[in-house]
Order: sequence, then C-alpha cells, then structure tokens
Amino acid sequence: MSGLRIQLLGDFQVLRDGTPIELPASKKTRALLAYLIVTGRPQRRERLCELFWDLPDDPRGALRWSLSKLRSVVNADGVERLRADRERVIFDTYDIETDTGEIERFLAKEDTSAKSLLKGLTALRESYLGGVDLPGQPIFADWLATERERMMRYRAKHSARLIDHKDTHPDKALTYSSDWLAARPFSRHAVDAVIRSHRRLGQDAEADELTREYTEHFKAAGLDWKPEEYHPPRRAIPGETEHAILSEQTIRFCRTRDDVSIAYASVGSGPPLVKAANWLTHLELDWNAPIWSPLFRELARETTFIRYDERGNGLSDWSVPDISLETFVTDLEAVVDTLGLDRFPLLGISQGAAVSIEFAARYPERVSKLILFGGYPAGWRVGADAATIAEREAVITLTKTGWGQDNPAYRHIFSATFMPGATPEQLAWFDDFQRQTTCPENAVRFLSAFGDIDVRDRLEAITAPTLVLHSRGDRRIPWETGRDIAAAIPRASLVTLESDNHLLLEGEPAAVQFVDAVRTFLAD
Repeated sequence: MSGLRIQLLGDFQVLRDGTPIELPASKKTRALLAYLIVTGRPQRRERLCELFWDLPDDPRGALRWSLSKLRSVVNADGVERLRADRERVIFDTYDIETDTGEIERFLAKEDTSAKSLLKGLTALRESYLGGVDLPGQPIFADWLATERERMMRYRAKHSARLIDHKDTHPDKALTYSSDWLAARPFSRHAVDAVIRSHRRLGQDAEADELTREYTEHFKAAGLDWKPEEYHPPRRAIPGETEHAILSEQTIRFCRTRDDVSIAYASVGSGPPLVKAANWLTHLELDWNAPIWSPLFRELARETTFIRYDERGNGLSDWSVPDISLETFVTDLEAVVDTLGLDRFPLLGISQGAAVSIEFAARYPERVSKLILFGGYPAGWRVGADAATIAEREAVITLTKTGWGQDNPAYRHIFSATFMPGATPEQLAWFDDFQRQTTCPENAVRFLSAFGDIDVRDRLEAITAPTLVLHSRGDRRIPWETGRDIAAAIPRASLVTLESDNHLLLEGEPAAVQFVDAVRTFLAD
C-alpha cells in the first residue's frame, strides 16, 4: 500500500505518511480532486467542465491547468494515479485509504460491538468534504449536497444499529436516539427509535406524549406517519432497522481474467440474489432512477441484491479489448467469484437473460434458481433476412453519429421501444441516462455484439428451476420469444405480465406482479 491517505470527514485533505500535503490554492482544483476521488470512476472532460467552470471562461483550458497542478501533488511518488486522455479523466484509488472507507469496513461487520459502532458514529458526525463548497457552481453544489445527504443516511443507518444493539443500555439508547432525532427532525425512524427507547425504560407517558406531538408534527408538514407497534418482550432483530431505512448500496470493484475492472454493488440482507448485467446500466444513476429503482429496492428488502455494470458500460472500464457474449459471462464470473458465492439464484433481464442461460448451462452446480425477464436466446443477426439486417445496421449507423449529442432524437429510437407506456418525463430521463452510461463507440459495439448472441442450444441443458416472465405487449422482444424460452427449458414456468413495456415502470400493475412472482418463486 502507498503512504497516501484521503481525509473526507472534516476538512478535505490528502496526507502522505500521515502528513497533510499542501494542495493547490484554487478551490475549484481542490473540489475537482475531491470529486474524482469520491466518484472513483472515469469522468468525461465535458462533464467536468460543466461542473466546475462557466461557459464564458475557457473551461477546457481551466481543466487542463487544474489537472497539471494536481498531477504534481498526487503523482509525486512515481505512481500515476491521475490519468487523462482526450475524452476522460480518472483518479485511480486502488492503493489509497480513505477515512470513510476504514469506518465502513468495521461498521459492515455483523458482530461489530456497541463500542465500535459508537466510535465510528462519532467520527461520522464530522462534516463531510469540508472546504470544497463552490456556491457559484450549481451542478457541483447539488452533487455535494447529495453526497452529504448520503453520508447522513449512512450515519442514521448505523445509529439504528447502535440503539438496538444488545449491549446498549436503554438509557444510552435514549441518548443516541434523541441525538439522531435532533439531527434529523423529520426522520420517521428516528422518532420511532426515541419512542421505543422511552418504552423500554418504562416511560410510557413520555412515549405517548411524543406520539401525539409527532403525529401533529408530520401532519403539519404534509407527511404521513404512524408509530411502529411496540412489543415489550421482544428485542429488535439485528439488521431489521436497516431494512426499514434501506437506501444505501455498497459499490466495489473486481478484475476479470483479461484485467478489466468491473463495478458491482450489493444492498440489503438475507440470501443473495444476483442480477446479471445487461446493457444500459449505471450502478449510481439507476439506483435512484424513476424507472427500475423501485423494483430493485423491493427485491433488496428480502435478499442481498447484487448487480454490476458489464464492461464498456456504467462504472466499469469503458476501454476494453472485447465485448461479446463470452466476456459478458466472464464479467459475471468475476463478480460472483470475488464475492465467494458458490450457489445462488440468478436473475437475467433482456440481453442479461442470454448471459444467465449460458452461465447456468456452463455451471449448473452454481445456479440454484433461474429467473428470466424480457429475454431472448438469439440475436438479431441469427437467422435474420436481408431487410432486418439492413434495418439494424441503419440503426447502428445512426447510433455512431448521434449517441453522444445533446439532441436526444437518436437515443429516443431506443427509449420509445423500451418503454412505450412511459411519461414524457420518464422518457426524457431515460434519453439522458443512455448518454451517460457509455460512449458512442461502445454503444455501437454493444449493438453489434447483441446480434451475434445465440444460446438456443443451451436451453435444454438448464437444470435449475426456472421462472420466465415476459410482457404481453413487449415492443422490443415479442412475447412469443419468452414463451418459446419457457417451452425449451425443462420444467420452466411462464408468467405473462400485462404490459407493453420491455422495462417495467414504477406504478404500473405489471411491476407489482413481477415482484410478487419473483418473491414467490424464490420462497418456494
């Protein structure tokens, strides 16, 4: 390990061998370094210019100047951490410790003592990324506010663990929960924790008064709140409160056999459920997406939900030598091997269904159950006539020229077929989301690779219990394709969802049906 350490709590600092390094005087340059370190992924130069500089100035020139100043600081020991090409900038954090990373590691342990929890929470009370505020840069200010809110939620999650810890005395639990409520006066879970602490101390009158007070408090703010039921003989189950405030995920990285960095995320608790990657994912952006985020959060309530960005996409490496079905499968292998998962249920959506089919056929001993939604076993080149191939190649040409443009017309070709039932706001979000998930060159490579997929001969080899779900009116992959998959896999069952969408939308009945069917299948 290097001697470089990053302090994110309190004033932002970079330390070498325990001694703070003098950072450039420019506040924007320091904020740029903090942003690159915290995001931990390649950033487009265009995006960095939008975040930190105004158009009347020379944003690209200012970015080059800031990068030159930062290189002399973070690359001074001969390790090239800060790298840049014509398109992107990346700060490689593989050999760097952060104060928040150390705290997260020991708080993540299930057997963390109450004393250790308190120590970690005390450290987390420090302001996050102090000294890098840029009031004149609204996009960066929004990002910084979101990061600070994320840290507050992380602190709240572990406050709940400390309050309900078996070694925390009820008097202390009341103190901790009251501190939590003072910091988060509109947190329903903090209110519940304070009231619960009073009842454990036998202070029912105080608990009843707080219940009346906060019922009015939330009502005046236009918020619903109903106090949780309290059962005196029962101690809270470790992890139970984490479910109640489920909002955070842990993102880490692993490497494939051909040395590609793959980003993966886990959230929730309980038995694992692995989602094979499909195109158009971004672990950070889609966790709070107005489209599939509600489905992910529902699945994470009863499982440890694991997903990842495949190569060339999202937070994983974009500059990769090969994009193909084989590499899609090895990306999945790298993630589950890193996590030490010997046997697990596997969920495949769209192109991820073909990846899941190949993995389940190749490693039948590892897949306990297989769930396929909106999938297809053969790509658009397989058995296609000349007219179909010409149409698809025309779309690829449009993608090559229009994907990265601000005008979403080209990307709208995809969003309109993925989600014909979407609102204008949802379509606008998805149009912009596509642009952020990958570059035009990789979008073309993906579309071409999808055309060559063919796992039809692997369907009969599937031995895991299999659930196939498909939307009846799917405009992207016809329902008949899902039916044929279910017919070809031994003992597979088929659930038809009443929807026209290839990607299910929040609030539509088919989304509820999807979650219910998956939960029933996993529990059976």
